[in-house]
Amino acid sequence: MGLIHEDAMIPESTAPPESLRLKFCGLHFASPIVLLSGCVGFGEEYTRIEGFSNRDAGAVVLKGTTLAPRLGNPAHRVYETPAGLLNAIGLQNPGTEQVIARILPELDFGETRFIANVSGSTVEEYAEITRLFDQSPIDAIEINISCPNVKEGGVAFGNYPDMSAQVVEACRRVTGKPLITKLSPNQTDIRENARRCIEAGTDALAVINTVMGMAIDAHSRRPVIGNIQGGLSGPAIKPIALLKVHQVYDVAHKHGIPIIGQGGITTATDAIEFLVAGASAVGVGTALFYDPMVCKRINAGIAEYLGEHGFAGVAELTGTLRV
Repeated sequence: MGLIHEDAMIPESTAPPESLRLKFCGLHFASPIVLLSGCVGFGEEYTRIEGFSNRDAGAVVLKGTTLAPRLGNPAHRVYETPAGLLNAIGLQNPGTEQVIARILPELDFGETRFIANVSGSTVEEYAEITRLFDQSPIDAIEINISCPNVKEGGVAFGNYPDMSAQVVEACRRVTGKPLITKLSPNQTDIRENARRCIEAGTDALAVINTVMGMAIDAHSRRPVIGNIQGGLSGPAIKPIALLKVHQVYDVAHKHGIPIIGQGGITTATDAIEFLVAGASAVGVGTALFYDPMVCKRINAGIAEYLGEHGFAGVAELTGTLRV
């Protein structure tokens, strides 16, 4: 694989190059970049920054939404670690009805695709939130199965294939919109989980969610994060994410199920590696916190790579890993 010029000139136009267009679950994406849930609020936060545009992304995933409003976890909620970021926000959000009634009408659905992120503590809650979003203008629905199942003592839905499949099945019954299931790396066999979610009716898979970790203040000998543990994102988890995408692609491509590859993408080279491993689109999140213009750079770098290596479009790059 040739080197990518990460400092390549960024085009003045906010429209990504035509070679980056793709179809994902029947939706037209202007770019393979998907802005990840929890990193861009409800789609409007970064639009306040001069030069930033949601049009540089193929889709934007809104902040995790629960049925009832949530205040989230106690401080501290975020802590920077070597090559990464720990967060334990606790799904702070105004609740599904408020998101649909007040936030969605303020979004410009002409600039990109908007994807809701559904988070629940019971299968019934997942289904009800999905049903409500099905009646909204949202383009697709992402299911965050990393949430704890309160009926089972707090174990995460996403760590057990049976539970994951139950959530997907329940959501599938109440919506005709594309369903994207976000898989956790904190499980024994991500291939089996992917297979069960596909059989249950998911249209796509997002690989991966954050890796659980913690940080300790050596002086006080206390956890830094108020919730004790949090999700680790950023470059530190990229090797894990790449392997998981490769493993899931082995199962998903046989069924024509696309993958959003995510975990530590900060450059065009990172994005290309995920596409080669089997992703059809790539998620960008933590990188936005220190470089809000990173999407423009990644788009320019991918387009340059496609041209240099003779690919007519970004879709031709997916799953081209040589093993």
